[in-house]
Amino acid sequence: MKINDDFSVRASVHADAIDWVPSPMPGVERKMLDRVGGEVARATSIVRYAPASRFSPHVHGGGEEFIVLDGVFQDEHGDYPAGSYVRNPPQSRHTPGSAAGCTIFVKLWQFDAADRRCVNRDLLDTERKPVPGREGVTAADIFHSGREEVRVEHWQADMPVKLPPNGGLEIFCLDGRFVENGETFRRHSWLRLPQNAALDARAGAGGCLVWVKEGHLRFVDADLAAIAST
Repeated sequence: MKINDDFSVRASVHADAIDWVPSPMPGVERKMLDRVGGEVARATSIVRYAPASRFSPHVHGGGEEFIVLDGVFQDEHGDYPAGSYVRNPPQSRHTPGSAAGCTIFVKLWQFDAADRRCVNRDLLDTERKPVPGREGVTAADIFHSGREEVRVEHWQADMPVKLPPNGGLEIFCLDGRFVENGETFRRHSWLRLPQNAALDARAGAGGCLVWVKEGHLRFVDADLAAIAST
């Protein structure tokens, strides 16, 4: 399966404009934002768990990161309410599900194979600070490595937001709105810019809260090679 698989071009998806697709597990559906591969895939998706649904126990060969968008996600390691950001590194294992139901934004097979750092942060209760040289932006660093930077940013209402090219960029809108390339992004919209593209956006009238990942698209070929070798 190939969805938005040309990483050299801009891609965008508005979650409220596409349908849910059943997964192989009853009660679990997903909206695919980008994907290369079958059930083992380099993938970015929004996944919805019906109450009392769960996946079978499994190992994350290429790592997993996710944000809980609503409800409470659960596994044998604990409960993760809305706003939770979790990184489960390669070779981690769990049995995911939700007693009451939940929705998550999730990325698979996009880690350095040697990464073993676990992260569990509340994006909604993380102190953000003004960013020097970026008027109207406050941010909190969530994860940083030689491969990528992950952070949560708030963009003040009606402010221009610019970033130079830095190895690719993904933005997932957690709340509010922004405009980029004449396109309006709203809650749960997703934008991907290629390695050589700069961001030139403007926050909406009410501002917006966004999750940002930067630099990681330099390693797409390595991600896909790792999947092919499994």
